Amino acid sequence: MPGILYVVATPIGNLSDMTPRAVQVLSEADMIAAEDTRHSRVLLNHFGISTPTFSCHKFNEEKRGDFFVNALLEGKNIALISDAGTPCISDPGHRLVGMAMAANVTVVAVCGANAAAAALSVCGLDVSRFVFLGFLPRDKRGQLEIFDMISGCPAVFYESPLRISKTLDLLQEKYPSAEICLCNDLTKKFERIYRGTPESVLAELSENPSAKKGEYTCVISLPKKIDVILETELSIEARLVDIMIKEDCNIKDAAALLHEAQQKKISKKAIYAANLQLKELLSYEP
Repeated sequence: MPGILYVVATPIGNLSDMTPRAVQVLSEADMIAAEDTRHSRVLLNHFGISTPTFSCHKFNEEKRGDFFVNALLEGKNIALISDAGTPCISDPGHRLVGMAMAANVTVVAVCGANAAAAALSVCGLDVSRFVFLGFLPRDKRGQLEIFDMISGCPAVFYESPLRISKTLDLLQEKYPSAEICLCNDLTKKFERIYRGTPESVLAELSENPSAKKGEYTCVISLPKKIDVILETELSIEARLVDIMIKEDCNIKDAAALLHEAQQKKISKKAIYAANLQLKELLSYEP
């Protein structure tokens, strides 16, 4: 009878977040497939786990997959772990899981820590629905394409301490009213959470001497992208009414959305004047 492949979550920093079930599974498994055996040895030694470990990282996962699948088919139980958090989520493991499933091997999740889930839980935004982006593309164009796709829906992504300032600069330039919850070094020594607009978060970040220590998990809520009719086709008043109907909002909110959607090409003064004109028209009684 085939063994079981356990996908085991481990702490993202604080070892106290290790679950008793994870310790039990790792202790009782026949072998552990680890992203980095040297890194994982610290964790395993801490909990007195002596199960044999074999490397399973993004460079050898597919090649070594046959070795693990054959062991599973022989009846051995294998625990899959990454360096931190839940395997297969921006970490290696999905190829081995896919190979095990193709061989009709049972795959079991052993739940635990995950940086994205931790950040979502403390962001204070409505994340009853959200988009997970993993690590963003390195280039500005790729990042903008993704941000344009998720406007109006909260999203969470990972970023390195070396690139976080550039990413926030881009958000400040293109989405100055975005809501951000930026989590640094979650559960570890330099843990800190920043909340606000891209501008305010950047200001706080620049004042923190430890800002480049630890990885970042960012939750963002971008303003909804509005398809605004061209200026030559409708007056500002008409466009305000169009937004009010489509977004089911009041005149004030429609004015803010129009200003944001036009990337400040229409002045606040012009929108304010149209706002007043529209209020007069709506309140007119013959």
